[in-house]
Amino acid sequence: MNIKPLFAVAALAAIAGSIAIAQPAKDSKPAVKPSTATPHHPASPACQPQLPPGMTPEDMQACAAAATLGDQHAYLAEAVGTWQGKNKMWMAPDSEPMLSECTTVISPIMDGRFFKCETTGDMPGMGPFTGFGISGFDNVSGKFQSTWADNMSTGMMTGTGERLSDGTGISYTFTYNCPINKGPVIFRQVEHRTGKDTMTLEMFGPAPHTNKEYKVMEINYTRTKGAAAGTSTGAASHTPAGH
Repeated sequence: MNIKPLFAVAALAAIAGSIAIAQPAKDSKPAVKPSTATPHHPASPACQPQLPPGMTPEDMQACAAAATLGDQHAYLAEAVGTWQGKNKMWMAPDSEPMLSECTTVISPIMDGRFFKCETTGDMPGMGPFTGFGISGFDNVSGKFQSTWADNMSTGMMTGTGERLSDGTGISYTFTYNCPINKGPVIFRQVEHRTGKDTMTLEMFGPAPHTNKEYKVMEINYTRTKGAAAGTSTGAASHTPAGH
């Protein structure tokens, strides 16, 4: 259940209550001239803001901090726009790459707290490809979070990421259920911002029969001219989940 509406209702109720208490009845007149002396008794509990049941002021502050946009959200927002990608994909180590192209659209949702990534293209020998992902930065864990789903699988990739030490991108670790291994495997995804309107995505994963890591995919992206950087992210699209 989303508790944010409860906070809003509680806040509005408290404000309305305070206003009602402060306003005298239209027909009433004060019997005694108000004193300017400082009262010696505590404020009436009725004048205090009312919190949702079970919540403390510290709880409210923690929830507010978790919902506040910060520098990492602004970093993700820089990737908002439409991108044209040139793809290389290796189905096995030491194999020749399959070449294709894709279009990725990154746009903000939830007031810039999250970013959706929509990718369309073609998989050589497999037909049209469509994929959808959501990325964001979790203030509580201090990590980037991301999910990915596409029409080449019924499973979703989920993972977390951290900024690269040189500040040029994000390194993600994803978990995905491999249809060949019949169980979860780990993929690494590294996104590099190579320029204002260029970025590169690299994916590394285990070979199906040896579990030895190799480079699975590389996409070189160029932002479409006229599609300026957004004001709220999601770095480049994620991988086709058909490994």
